[in-house]
Amino acid sequence: MTGRYLSVLLTLMAIVALGSAPAAGQSQTTAADTSPKVLTPWGQPDLQGVWDFRTITPMERPSELADKAFLSVEEAAGLEESRRRRDAGRDDETPADGVGNYNQFWFDRGTEVIGTRRTSLVVDPPDGRIPPLTAEAETKQAARREARRGVGPHQPTPGGWVDDLGTNGLQVRCITGFNSGPPMTPAGYNNNVQLFQTPNHVVLLNEMNHNARIIPLDQREHGDLRQWAGDSRGYWDGDTLVVETINFLRETSFLRGGSSAALHLVERFTRGSADMLLYQVTVEDRETWTRPWTYEVPMVRSAEPIYEYACHEGNYAMEVILAGARAEEQAAESAPGR
Repeated sequence: MTGRYLSVLLTLMAIVALGSAPAAGQSQTTAADTSPKVLTPWGQPDLQGVWDFRTITPMERPSELADKAFLSVEEAAGLEESRRRRDAGRDDETPADGVGNYNQFWFDRGTEVIGTRRTSLVVDPPDGRIPPLTAEAETKQAARREARRGVGPHQPTPGGWVDDLGTNGLQVRCITGFNSGPPMTPAGYNNNVQLFQTPNHVVLLNEMNHNARIIPLDQREHGDLRQWAGDSRGYWDGDTLVVETINFLRETSFLRGGSSAALHLVERFTRGSADMLLYQVTVEDRETWTRPWTYEVPMVRSAEPIYEYACHEGNYAMEVILAGARAEEQAAESAPGR
């Protein structure tokens, strides 16, 4: 282990230790305490804790809801009950794509809509829909669909080994989690993030793929190194923590590889109450969408800890997926008529 990596590890350990200990002078959070004005000893809004962002509210407003921005109380309750019944009845179902997945018991998508009862997580544009793709993005996606015609979501494109393992390739290879971002999006399971603070740094530790973003708050410039999770810098806007991220290496698992390396994110974290942290994300990617767009997820405080996510320990899936793909290619090459 080099001195540089040891230093980073020790810094992260110190931050975790600070975040897990009760802050001196900090009020204890109770069910009756809904005041968002809980401060750290150094005077910043205290956003620390484990936050759960699972929800059955879709990213985009369903087309059948048209101009309906909010569900009624009765509609929300009916949708939640329908989801609970459906999940209870499919615990032992075999997944549609068979090998490479789990039975339904292991999924943890949630059973509730977000507290506002909005019909989509997208709040801008007002129609609750993600803006149209650019002409360039349309062309790229059409070419990808054609190249992957008849290929399963966890299989590599024929002839592909490294760069193209499909829309789920990065998560299958344990490079990025399918919901950990940035930006974070509700998905099948591990919808948890733990937030730690020091006067000069914030750490976002995602349960999915044990991804940790250590974000400086000292107004330093962005670096030039492109990374899978981009390069994040943070600052305070009143009581809101703002995190700007650029310099992505390439597309990520966000929207199943839907963005590009030009992705520019602005994430905003605002303590709405003792048990709610509002997460708002503005997405700008001029190579992908025709305009910026914004979505919101009210995260709920969790009493559970973050558990280790050991993505590839004892996991034979990658070897099997690649071996199967090579066997299919060989069978196609030796087929009569070639």
